[in-house]
Amino acid sequence: MTTEKIDGVSLTTKANVYFDGKCVSHSFTYPDGTKKSVGVVLPSELTFGTAAAEIMECVGGACEYKLAGSDQWVKSGPGEKFSIPANSKFDIRVTEAYHYICHYA
Repeated sequence: MTTEKIDGVSLTTKANVYFDGKCVSHSFTYPDGTKKSVGVVLPSELTFGTAAAEIMECVGGACEYKLAGSDQWVKSGPGEKFSIPANSKFDIRVTEAYHYICHYA
């Protein structure tokens, strides 16, 4: 099931802009303090680093990703998720806008 709406959150209106605008996200916080972000990656091939562990949930479009230490590209589409360990990196390859929710673990 793909998340289409998020209710009852506090949203940061200033965008987080990365890679010359190829990735744009907004952070939000649930009443219990849980932090997440929602954003879009435009067509590109990028490498992201993580501080905390992350779960990327696709809510539109698609991507291919490759985790650190792997040579395998894996596809992810709407309703699918993939996990990235803390203090790691992953490559993402996008040919159409990839809309996501990032869940911080």
